[in-house]
Amino acid sequence: QVQLVESGGGLVQPGGSLRLSCAASGIIVRIYAMRWYRQAPGKQRELVATITSGGSTNYADSVKGRFTISRDNAKNTVFLQMNNMKPDDTAVYYCNTNSRFSADTQYWGQGTQVTVSS
Repeated sequence: QVQLVESGGGLVQPGGSLRLSCAASGIIVRIYAMRWYRQAPGKQRELVATITSGGSTNYADSVKGRFTISRDNAKNTVFLQMNNMKPDDTAVYYCNTNSRFSADTQYWGQGTQVTVSS
């Protein structure tokens, strides 16, 4: 059974920082591509960041230079470090991966709310 549990969301002022965590079970994050998505009210879900099994990363243009995705293999956890945050970063953030047998089988966490406001 695959389970992804996000944590670390909350309230932050513009220019501040948060670190989100995604604790995984049922998979080994070291050999899975892991992703962070976000969805703001009234907007489509957006892919924010990806880290592959080889360690390469990719980011949405809107967060490049501000966000960093990483993993801790010993903890089987993926992180999203968010710096210099903006109000437009306000969203529910979701951890995601897919089955190694089928890309159509997606696994999602329950999400963690991030609100950027002064």
